[in-house]
Amino acid sequence: MERFETKSLALMPGQKVQARVLSHHPWGAVVEIVGYENAGLSASIDMIQQFSQTTSSHDELLALFPPIGSQIDAMIEQIHRWHPPVSVQLTIRPADLESLGWRCDFCGERITLSPGGDALVLDSRSSDGPGSHTIISHRHCLAERIRPENAGERARALKIGKMC
Repeated sequence: MERFETKSLALMPGQKVQARVLSHHPWGAVVEIVGYENAGLSASIDMIQQFSQTTSSHDELLALFPPIGSQIDAMIEQIHRWHPPVSVQLTIRPADLESLGWRCDFCGERITLSPGGDALVLDSRSSDGPGSHTIISHRHCLAERIRPENAGERARALKIGKMC
C-alpha cells in the first residue's frame, strides 16, 4: 500500500473541472472528473443539497439533473482523503462556478476559494500512515498561528500563490 495517495493531490477545493455524468441517484449524480478517470476517485454532485431550497417541486429538482453521459463544468467543493477511495464533492451552482465561498476553519468567517480569493488550502498528513485532511484558511488566520519569531514562514503564508 502506498503511504500517500498522490494522484488526487493535483485537485483542490475551488478548482474548476470538467465532469462526465455517469449515473443518477435520488440525492444527485455520480460523475467522473475528466482527466482523472483512472485515479481511483469517487466524485459526486449532491443535487438535493445544492438546489432543494431553490426549487418548488421534486419535478423541478429532477429537471436540473445533468443528463447521463453529458460533460459539464463543475467546481470542486470538498475533497476527503481520509481513506481510499478519495471522495470529491462537486458543485454546479452557477454562483459557485463564478466564485466559490466557504468558511475558514480557523475563524469561521466566509472566504473565497476561487482564484483571486484569499483562501489557502492546507493538506495535513501524518508521518504515521496514509490519509490526509484538508483545511481551508484565510492567509492572515494561518499567519497569525505561526510563531512570531518565525517571521519568514509568517511572511510566506501571506504571499503563497500571489503574483509578485
